[in-house]
Amino acid sequence: MAFNNYGNSFQRTTPVVLNLVIINALVFFAQAMFDGPETGNLLDQVVTSKIALYPFDMEYFKPYQLVTHMFAHGSFFHLFFNMFGLWMFGSMLERVWGPKRFFIFYFVCGLAAAVAHLLLQRHAPAIGASGAIMGVFGAFAYLFPNTTLIIFPIPVPVKAKYAVAIMAAFDLFGGVYSAGSNIAHFAHLGGLAMGLILVFIWNKKNKKTFY
Repeated sequence: MAFNNYGNSFQRTTPVVLNLVIINALVFFAQAMFDGPETGNLLDQVVTSKIALYPFDMEYFKPYQLVTHMFAHGSFFHLFFNMFGLWMFGSMLERVWGPKRFFIFYFVCGLAAAVAHLLLQRHAPAIGASGAIMGVFGAFAYLFPNTTLIIFPIPVPVKAKYAVAIMAAFDLFGGVYSAGSNIAHFAHLGGLAMGLILVFIWNKKNKKTFY
């Protein structure tokens, strides 16, 4: 997904977004270095097995995993698309809110995503920043609903409010009907819902028209 910004250049990366991207990249490097060959069993992975989010009813669950799972990714493309979305949309939100508020927003969305996954999609461990990123998408769509986006690989301009609605519908369908999927659909929805709640509360004195 990308802005259709008609030639306008991006501003420099904001500090919280930059640090989040760096930390995620470093964790992925540690995963690549120490996890060893993929065996299909998460517990065989030296790094990922410690920081993934396990279901409540598994002996491997630890409270710190509610945070650490946000920094682990299953593949380079998983990392790339999450960090690309964070850089593109999170930088804009950080400029609007400032570093402190954006930092709080990002982690609250990530925690909400983790809780939603644990309560509604309990069959498997979870890794990735996608839930927090969905919160970022939701906030961006609320604040800038008519910004035109290009959703790869579909070369059709879509307004942000519709793009997020499409993604939410996809995750709702996937969460209900795709049993056994390796995508944490309910985590995405939890992060999105929390993002919309927070931005609504913070922005209620400066409402923007949704049209």
